[in-house]
Amino acid sequence: MESDGLWSIGDLAERAGVTVKTVRFYSDRGLLPEAGRSSGGHRRYGPEALGRLRLIRSLRALDLPVPEVERVLDRDEALEEVVAGQLRDVTSQLAALRWREASLRLVRDCAAGERAERLRLVGAVGMPPDTTALVRFWRRTLPVRLPARTVSAVLDSVVPLPPREPSPAQVLAFARLHELVTDPRVDRPEFRPAPPLPDGEYRPEVLYEGLAEAYALAASSTAVRGEALDCFVAAYALALGAPDTPAFRRRLLGLLARNDGPVIQRYWKLATGLFAPGEPVLGALHHHLSVALHAQVEARAV
Repeated sequence: MESDGLWSIGDLAERAGVTVKTVRFYSDRGLLPEAGRSSGGHRRYGPEALGRLRLIRSLRALDLPVPEVERVLDRDEALEEVVAGQLRDVTSQLAALRWREASLRLVRDCAAGERAERLRLVGAVGMPPDTTALVRFWRRTLPVRLPARTVSAVLDSVVPLPPREPSPAQVLAFARLHELVTDPRVDRPEFRPAPPLPDGEYRPEVLYEGLAEAYALAASSTAVRGEALDCFVAAYALALGAPDTPAFRRRLLGLLARNDGPVIQRYWKLATGLFAPGEPVLGALHHHLSVALHAQVEARAV
């Protein structure tokens, strides 16, 4: 320290364990204010500069960009939001790395003859992938008159989120699911999923709210046997304005069959393994209730 109580740039660098070039860089950016200049024009720093320089180094060690370091130094309360933002970025990067690792394992561990197809599949989605294509598929399928809140609830139930730590099998399933919903043939009449009931002949909001209740009952381990099926049928009956009679239940079987086409069947086959363990899979619940209805109608016909 000089007689005036200030440090030269070399003294400060030595005490902080950094290079003179580093001190000069932060000084030039305005992050490390000078206390003055020597008679020869050299930079001088006060003792408080050492603590500030150490803080800068700590923030940079967390990989905070220099502009973010500037925000923290200018405003103490900015530290929390800057750190939160960095955590989001790191989480996103980790998810991408995990997806990339699982994709590499998928390609590495398959038979040589399958590699070209799997490379094509995983190359068509991001790492990690998003659900934009799946959401678009269902929005084209859902009735246009459905309220926004109901659409949102349905999408939450039918669109699986990419697993945070995917297995190679899940990477393959998601890639094939993406391929399915982006296939141009899906928009052709013979491939397009049919609406749950003939368009214009029912109240969509009533149907989807009733189905949500039926699926919740079907997923519950405490529900009374048959209660979910009755709720399931009632949703369709109320939406159509029809009484729940044996004749209606026979008619409903035909309506359900027209909606259970190859695209929807494949969708749920691929999507089932992408939902979190223990999370109800709407497609499976719908299938179980449809099977139960078929068994009931057949039993009554005997």
